[in-house]
Amino acid sequence: MTTVDEVLDLYERWGAEQYDEEVGQLDHALQTAALAASGGGGGPLVAAALLHDAGHLLALRGGSAGPHERTAHAFLAGLFPASVTTPIALHVAAKRYLCAVEPDYHAGLSAGSQRSLRRQGGPMAGGELAAFLATPGWAGAVALRRWDDAGKVDGAAAPGLASYEPLLRSLACSGS
Repeated sequence: MTTVDEVLDLYERWGAEQYDEEVGQLDHALQTAALAASGGGGGPLVAAALLHDAGHLLALRGGSAGPHERTAHAFLAGLFPASVTTPIALHVAAKRYLCAVEPDYHAGLSAGSQRSLRRQGGPMAGGELAAFLATPGWAGAVALRRWDDAGKVDGAAAPGLASYEPLLRSLACSGS
């Protein structure tokens, strides 16, 4: 089973790497978590905001293939409760949902998010919308998605990774 120490190590080792944005992985994670905390997200959503792109880091480490949201969910599911992992699993679907229901949302996405949207299936259509809204945790995923979109500012100040360690340990199912 994954431990909190492994999660922190993943960010410490691979967090400086970029994926398809102007900011590094760790800076993006820290900004997203800070936005969640200041935006009223409770502890599980703040943790989800911090860890939502762990799948990208796992790919950089060389241990994963496949959609990053699924990889992150699988990596974290044994360690954290569904209140943390479900928004992570659904944050790409939330982007597709928002593109379908908010006409201006797509134009506000970063260039990297617009590129990845095409690979992820584009805006939802038809029955996908209803299925998404029927999925437990969809609202948390939409909130996470909005913080994710805003957490891509080069040079923005945010609390460091160590400041989230107590939260992660308190949420860990194994207490590790």
